Amino acid sequence: MPSRIPAICTAVALILTPAWLIVTNPAVPRSHPLLPSLLAVSLLSGLLVVALLLRSRRRDVRVGRRRAVLQGLAALLVIGVMAALTWLAPFPFRDDAGRLGEGVALADVGLVEDATSITLEPTGNASEAVTRGLVFYPGARVEALAYVPLLAEVAREGTLVVVLKEPLGISLVDSAQAGPVMEAHPEVVTWAVGGHSLGGVSASIFAAGDADVSGLLLWASYPLDDLSGSSLEVLSVSGSEDGLSTRADITASRELLPAGARFTEVPGGVHAFFGDYGHQPGDGVATAGRDAVQADIIEATLAFIESL
Repeated sequence: MPSRIPAICTAVALILTPAWLIVTNPAVPRSHPLLPSLLAVSLLSGLLVVALLLRSRRRDVRVGRRRAVLQGLAALLVIGVMAALTWLAPFPFRDDAGRLGEGVALADVGLVEDATSITLEPTGNASEAVTRGLVFYPGARVEALAYVPLLAEVAREGTLVVVLKEPLGISLVDSAQAGPVMEAHPEVVTWAVGGHSLGGVSASIFAAGDADVSGLLLWASYPLDDLSGSSLEVLSVSGSEDGLSTRADITASRELLPAGARFTEVPGGVHAFFGDYGHQPGDGVATAGRDAVQADIIEATLAFIESL
């Protein structure tokens, strides 16, 4: 029995991790296909280990010391990988009451979802001759749906908005993800890219290398590279109580952005108010209501998009 302990631990980790994530987190099946695919591989691998265990039980299989050590190390490696996948599980969308949400109802905005993005299209009076577009990178480990209620306000005013589903919820895995989206919409003549937190970093990387991008929208974010010589129009929106992208971080980013970059600090806002996904560990304490802060975020964003 002791010789089977590493294999049993491996099987338990491989099977229970995907089962627990899928059952408890509705954002997992809605996310970019990479995470569900890895979880499916994990589950199938766990079932294979179980089958091998049952087969070896019918035989007297003796394991040498060296092989036992290797099996133990392999089990630790598998458990570590499963822990990493658990950490990568996205913060799911939550409704106004803080409950896990399954979707949103939108007025005058059409929603088209596929495996790697959510597209918001104006359908009311603003739907004619849409020529402006915004591609948005979510923050790290935040599901795309969490930004739909806010960005639907931008789409409602006549802008095509595409919210990306990032591989493993980390935008830096594919910072060029906006490229194919822009190519798929030749009707749009003025493009902005933006993002929240780490998503803003990826948006700035993409904007710096793509001549078709006119504007860069940073929500509680800042670039890592020097964009001060760029011709980009830039808006940085931050929360005064943000504990993750702090006031000091935003102030330091001024020298990395063009001289004409605009900065808007929303009083009382925190990092998690830039989406609808509940509290985020390490964030500050809000001194204003979510609705009021989000209204200010959207007001600044709309003015910026319309000025491009």
